[in-house]
Amino acid sequence: MHTDSQLNLARYVPALLTFLANKLATGASQCYRKHFGIGVVEWRMLSMLAVENGITANRICQVIGLDKSAVSRSLQTLEAAGHVSSQVDPQDARRNTVSLTASGYELHGRVLKVALERERRLLSGLSAEEVDTLIELLGRLHSQVNNVNDYDPAND
Repeated sequence: MHTDSQLNLARYVPALLTFLANKLATGASQCYRKHFGIGVVEWRMLSMLAVENGITANRICQVIGLDKSAVSRSLQTLEAAGHVSSQVDPQDARRNTVSLTASGYELHGRVLKVALERERRLLSGLSAEEVDTLIELLGRLHSQVNNVNDYDPAND
């Protein structure tokens, strides 16, 4: 499958996923900045909060897989624009929770239409069964991430 001297980038799955994700994120960011004044990271925050409102920045980091500084910067941008607000967590006064405002919900609704059309175009070359298979396979890969990240070559 692979030679030891170089990666076969046409078959190395981490690279294929990364290249695809990078290109999609760049395109989404250009589109969302032009039409909505937000980048793809801000869109990820809005979409996460639309599903699970009133959560901590740590929870957003856990689900989306971004580092705290990127999440913090995006939340500050969204808060300054009036799309999110933060409150002291009623369960733990040391933490803040973040919620969408009415403006955030409205912006989410507008961007969602574009995001769904971008997804429709991405998947347009696949049958419904292939889309289901892809989603299942991606879920299985996602479940292996901790196993992959736990690997330490020093222990070989």
